[in-house]
Amino acid sequence: MKELLIESKGIKTDKYFIPPFEVREGDFVLIHLENHIASCDVEEKLIAIFAGKEKHQNVTINKPHTFVKHFKESEFRYRFFPTTVGEYLRKNANPKSKFVNKIYEIDWINKKTNVNRLPGNPRKLISLYSVLSKTNNIIFDLIAQDWEGMEHAAKIVKEEIGNTGSAIITDRSDFLKKFSTQYIRIEWLIDLEDNSR
Repeated sequence: MKELLIESKGIKTDKYFIPPFEVREGDFVLIHLENHIASCDVEEKLIAIFAGKEKHQNVTINKPHTFVKHFKESEFRYRFFPTTVGEYLRKNANPKSKFVNKIYEIDWINKKTNVNRLPGNPRKLISLYSVLSKTNNIIFDLIAQDWEGMEHAAKIVKEEIGNTGSAIITDRSDFLKKFSTQYIRIEWLIDLEDNSR
C-alpha cells in the first residue's frame, strides 16, 4: 500500500463543498473549480490547507505539499533591476538538481533573460522547475497557460512524481482530467450568477 500523504474527509463551507479524497504516493489529483471569480478564494484556502499552513478539522496532512508560486516583481524592480532567469534559479532552485538548467532547453532563454519578459508557458515552467528541484510533492495551477503549455507541464509533473511523489492541481477546467489519478469537482452551494453574494 502506498503511503497516505493527505486525507480529506470533505471541506464544506456555506458556499461550496469539496468531496472527500485521499492523496497517496504517485497520485495526480485534479480539483476542478469553476471559471469564476469566487474560485480564487477557494483556491487560496485549499493551497493553505494542503501546504500545511492552515489547519482544517476534516483534513489530515501527513506530508505538506509546496505550492508553485506565480512570479511577481515590484514595478521598481522591474524597471530598474529586473530579475533574470539566472538570478531567479540561483535564489529559488536546488543547484544540484537536474531541474536547475532545464529551462535552458528552450533555446532562446539564457541566464540574462528577464523573467518578466517570458511569455506564460515558460514563465510557469521556471517556477515549476525551481519547486521540483526541491520536492516532488507539489500543488500548482496553470493560470495563463495555453492548452499546449498545460499539457506539457502536466507531463513533466507526472514523470517527476513517479511512484513516490504526488501533485494536486487546481484548475478552472477538466482539460487535464486524462492525466489525473483522481478527479474532484467542486460542488457550489450558492448561485454563481448571483452577484449580490
